[in-house]
Amino acid sequence: MNGSDEVVIGVDIGTTATKVIAYDASGASRASASTDYRLREPEPGAAVQDPHEVAAAVRGGVRAVVRQLDGVRVAGLSFSSAMHSLLGLDRGGNPLTPLITWADTRAAAQADRLHDEGRALDLQKRTGTPVHPMSPLVKLMWLRETDPELHGRAVRWDGIKEFVLGRWCGSDVTDHSVASATGMLALDTLDWDAEALELAGITRDRLPEPVPVTTVIRTLTTDAAAELGLPAGTPVVVGASDGPLANLGIGAVHPGQTACSIGTSAALRVIVEKPAVDENGGVFCYAFVPGRYVVGGALNNGGVVLDWLGDALAPELGEDSEGEMAELAATAPPGSAGLLMLPYLLGERAPHWSSLPRGAYVGLTRAHRREHLARAALEGVCLQLSLVLASMDAAGIEVRQLRATGGFARSPFWRQLLADVLGVPVNFPTGHEGSAFGAALLGMEALGLVDSIDRAADLVRIESTLDPDPLRAELYRQLRPVFGDLFDRLTPTFRELRRLAPLLAADPSAH
Repeated sequence: MNGSDEVVIGVDIGTTATKVIAYDASGASRASASTDYRLREPEPGAAVQDPHEVAAAVRGGVRAVVRQLDGVRVAGLSFSSAMHSLLGLDRGGNPLTPLITWADTRAAAQADRLHDEGRALDLQKRTGTPVHPMSPLVKLMWLRETDPELHGRAVRWDGIKEFVLGRWCGSDVTDHSVASATGMLALDTLDWDAEALELAGITRDRLPEPVPVTTVIRTLTTDAAAELGLPAGTPVVVGASDGPLANLGIGAVHPGQTACSIGTSAALRVIVEKPAVDENGGVFCYAFVPGRYVVGGALNNGGVVLDWLGDALAPELGEDSEGEMAELAATAPPGSAGLLMLPYLLGERAPHWSSLPRGAYVGLTRAHRREHLARAALEGVCLQLSLVLASMDAAGIEVRQLRATGGFARSPFWRQLLADVLGVPVNFPTGHEGSAFGAALLGMEALGLVDSIDRAADLVRIESTLDPDPLRAELYRQLRPVFGDLFDRLTPTFRELRRLAPLLAADPSAH
């Protein structure tokens, strides 16, 4: 492939924006576009989108990138998308439901019931997906119980990527990576799991066919090609989910190489050669390419905690509150003078996979000031990631190298804090748009333009490495079990707060 005149376009359909970036074989970005869209919350717990709005953003992004590529041949398109989305379609392929995203928690009661019945861990070990309201399996159970007429009327259940590809290519497939995040795909067979389908109340003919992530769909329709400014028949690679592709995008492709990302949310993911879930079900395990799986855990609360801190503790700081709050946190001592924060502002996922938890400060005294509250919050995010790391260790996974990306890396303090709390050296790669770059690389392999996705390790340069400070790392090692025990100790309180939530939300003056 001549990198100067041929590109693959990586399309990353995210939760709040779609990023479209064209890369050549050297890993250089040749053109890019990004389009934002809204996450709607029409009722408590809901987190949905208009699928037509998202599809229009994808279409507009690709068209904008193609326009910038004057004289450059597009060898193909390759896709990434957020996991756990669910969309019901009628016989004509038209949406009957909004796009229900991973952040929607309305299926909490169904998830709790599977845990209470003792079925959750077995399901997770077979499918790799934790039983949690994010899971399409649990969402389908909720829809079946709360709106059986709608549940029965949908002839097809897709995610957002499948919806877009169906419109553009007339395809009816889903990749193994996205499918294994539905909670309905058996990891050992890479086919739909009979018990999961029974729980969801659907048959396999109402789901797309699972296919390898490198599957090439050579059927970009004439109308779609014209809309996008591409030749009809331009190859389309089905691609994968954003988590595994984020690992690929920063070169963490070999077993033991771990990716850590802290943006609005946060995650730890490592490539492994065979499926692995720890005995407590603390980590997910999703299929990727043959012989490689992605194990890890995602947090709901990353940079959003810093954003909340700015609003709650220092509203006078305005737009740059996140940077200034991180600087303020740096002035407090390690361990925040005995103050711990559970940063569960948006509930939490790994490693407990429960919809119950809420945020909490523990150990607060009159001596604590804003800097202690700020530092305890950032320490809480990093300590939560360290619990995920411990679950990965319990699953028998050796972390040999850790690469970190995300908005948090703009703060030198937060960079060092992550290394200290996790107790391992942290590498910081030079910037690639993780999942979009990963999708493009996957497309290059599928189209025979590069030998292997292992090429990613050569294309991504490490900008800097931070080693943990031994004294601070030891302090956090001792704090970790204290922090970890708080979830179990406060669970009865979380349950009571949920029970009382309608009463606590009421206006007392109305009575």
